[in-house]
Amino acid sequence: MQNFILISPHFPETYYRFAEALKQNGFRVFGIGDCPYDDLREDLKRALDEYYCCYDMGYFENEKRAVEYFANKYGQIDYLESNNEFWLSRDAELRQIFNIPNGVRPEELQYWQHKSLMKKHYKEAGARVADYILVSDRESLMKFIDKVGYPVFIKPDIGVGAAGDYKIKDERDVDNFFNTKESWITYICEQFLDGDIISFDGIADDESRVVFCASNFFPPSVADVVKEGKDLFYYTLQEVPEDLKEIGQKVIKAFGVKKRFFHLEFFRLKTPAKNVGDVGDIVALETNMRPAGGYTPDLIDFSQSVNCYKIYADVMMFNENRQDLTMEKYYAACGSRRNNVSYLHSDQEIQNKYHNCLSAYGYYPYVLSGAMGDRFFMAKFKTLEEVKEYQDFVEQRI
Repeated sequence: MQNFILISPHFPETYYRFAEALKQNGFRVFGIGDCPYDDLREDLKRALDEYYCCYDMGYFENEKRAVEYFANKYGQIDYLESNNEFWLSRDAELRQIFNIPNGVRPEELQYWQHKSLMKKHYKEAGARVADYILVSDRESLMKFIDKVGYPVFIKPDIGVGAAGDYKIKDERDVDNFFNTKESWITYICEQFLDGDIISFDGIADDESRVVFCASNFFPPSVADVVKEGKDLFYYTLQEVPEDLKEIGQKVIKAFGVKKRFFHLEFFRLKTPAKNVGDVGDIVALETNMRPAGGYTPDLIDFSQSVNCYKIYADVMMFNENRQDLTMEKYYAACGSRRNNVSYLHSDQEIQNKYHNCLSAYGYYPYVLSGAMGDRFFMAKFKTLEEVKEYQDFVEQRI
């Protein structure tokens, strides 16, 4: 029997479904996390063969002891995964220390986490990329701006979300960046692109073949959502656009992604970008080699009429997808709301009006609320017109 360790299997809450699906496929499933066992949801308890609570997950030795405990008791660990950006580096280190055969090691992970290094594999795949430099001093930054023009976008070379991002529109913004940036962070400066963010999400097998994929459309950027307090609204498309599917599969191959979830972000250009592309072209943004944030895997399930947690488990055990991908598909939209905002329509009115369309609603954990909002409402529709009407109804403020 194969042994699978899930790191922090209780977060986000719906990730208990990974444990359920893996257990159903015959794995022995173990959990390591900072949540006391008695506080785990019952579904997760039933799916786990054993759980090791590390009250201080920030101390790496605690995680090492937990893995060592499972290895000594049950034998070789075959898989260790969190499917969570926060733990990717730790996951890779643990695989190396305990010689876990499946999964990425630290030397490979750098190409997944450094935005500057990602571009190498994007180019190998034939994807369009924005021009960039790693920021070292003001003089080199100004030379780069002279080359590509204002505005430019500066963000940490390693990081997720909108923390530490700067949109540079003039020299005053340049001054502000150098006065406020963190000295210990390496920043990347990129040519600014005007486009909508679309994603290529899915699961790859052990030969980097995409066995399942979906696409999400994000009208506002996460940076704008966080910094301007906007409401995050995004949706999963009924079908993945062919040009996105073609380049997405090539990128997965170039990165050598094996037996894992992925979330690749691209721009669909709304205006031409110098030496990059024209309106409608797809330009690579960044990679996230884990599921999209929050409860997006569930949104994908509602859209595609599948269980992507089960697809993941099937790839882990059988190296193939065993789900029926011909089921009816929908636009699945997720609207969010913030606790400190007054809306024209109440939460109850949303539930009343869209009770036939709603698939899930609830609260985001606090750690996700800055980027995703406090409350979410997921609903599925047959047309984009219905999606737009739903967005207007959810987002209208007093």
